[in-house]
Amino acid sequence: MKLNRFMYLLREGMRGIVSHGFRSFATVTIIVACLVIMGSFSLLSINVDSIIEDLEQQREVLAFVDETYTEADARALEAAVRATANVREVKFITRGEAMDSYMAQFEDQSIFESVDSSVFRDRYVVHLNDVTRMAETRSALRQIPGIADVSAHEELAEGVVTVRNVVSAVTVVLVIILLVVSMFIISNTIKLAAFTRREEIAIMKMVGASNGFIRLPFIVEGLALGFVGGLVAFLLEWAIYNVIMEKVMAGIAGVLFKLIPFGDIFAPMLLLYLGVGLAVGALGGAMAIRNYLKV
Repeated sequence: MKLNRFMYLLREGMRGIVSHGFRSFATVTIIVACLVIMGSFSLLSINVDSIIEDLEQQREVLAFVDETYTEADARALEAAVRATANVREVKFITRGEAMDSYMAQFEDQSIFESVDSSVFRDRYVVHLNDVTRMAETRSALRQIPGIADVSAHEELAEGVVTVRNVVSAVTVVLVIILLVVSMFIISNTIKLAAFTRREEIAIMKMVGASNGFIRLPFIVEGLALGFVGGLVAFLLEWAIYNVIMEKVMAGIAGVLFKLIPFGDIFAPMLLLYLGVGLAVGALGGAMAIRNYLKV
């Protein structure tokens, strides 16, 4: 594209924004609001997924060996435990190690002087590949001859997975709704510019100007509005996220869960906001002018 044509398109696009300054400002504000809401749910979904990944790395299932088994018999079960579906890692804990671990929780060790390790059972600490299949894995481990009981926090895993599914579903629905709303707002704003220039557009059509050439200034206007809205929304989301993160990490929730630092997702989030803003702006601009091209 020649420089003079590019400057013409840029000038005409900016003219539409300036000529409807207040409406352009309102459009950017609505775009920012939509993108912030969309981005907030996206960040929530990302953090919930991260929490579940942490659970998958740390969540353990305890498979207790029958108390009548000797240590050698208990160790012989390791192959069957490892072969169980969804098992990622297995660690054998002897009765003595289990006793030492339990006693370490108390300051006064004297209360265990008369306690023998035989009151504890050999066990396997089993780490899972997929925490959502905890109930299935627990049932499978119980089927192994020699495994007397299996301890697993299924309720916690199911609760977190349910939250993730709900958040993901709400995020998808909101993203679709907010994208449509943003595109509608941009389209209506640009329609005003097209309406005021409808006679000029008709003349350009009659002298042979292509639809693409006539449409481009309005697409430029939509791109500009979308870019500004996306950039402002990103900066606002960044500030809001950091404030929330400080509050969460300072409270008890910071002990239980870790949020992803915004710096770790800075680049993809910036690309997401600008990309969505530009895409919505371009589509809105293209939609706004189509009726005026039917001459």
